[in-house]
Amino acid sequence: MRELRMSNQLPDVVTLKAESSTHFKYDNQLLASTNDHVIRIATMTEPYHWHFHPNSDETFLVIEGRLAIEFEDGSLELHPGQLLTIPRGVRHRTRPVGGRSVNLTFEMAEAETVAV
Repeated sequence: MRELRMSNQLPDVVTLKAESSTHFKYDNQLLASTNDHVIRIATMTEPYHWHFHPNSDETFLVIEGRLAIEFEDGSLELHPGQLLTIPRGVRHRTRPVGGRSVNLTFEMAEAETVAV
C-alpha cells in the first residue's frame, strides 16, 4: 500500500460553536465531506417537515440542547452526546425540545430528501 503525503496546505479546522451561531429558525450547513458522505451542522428553533431519504441512512449526533425525532409509531428524544441512525426510507421529522437544538448529521453526499 502506498503512503500519501499532504501538499503544503494543511486541512481546515472546523469550530462547531462558530458554525452553530445563527439567527435563522432552521439552518443546515455543510461542515465536511469524507469519502461519499457529508457531515452537516443543523441549528433549529422550530420543527423540520416530515420527510424520508430513499437512498441514504441519516445519523444524528446532538451537540447542544435536545432533539426530538418523531416517527410514525412514536418519538425519541436525544440529549447532548447521544447519537441515532435512521435507516433509509423511514419517515421522520426533527424538532428542538425547548428553545434550540444543534446537531450533526451524517449522510451520503447524494442523499435525496422526499417531503411527505
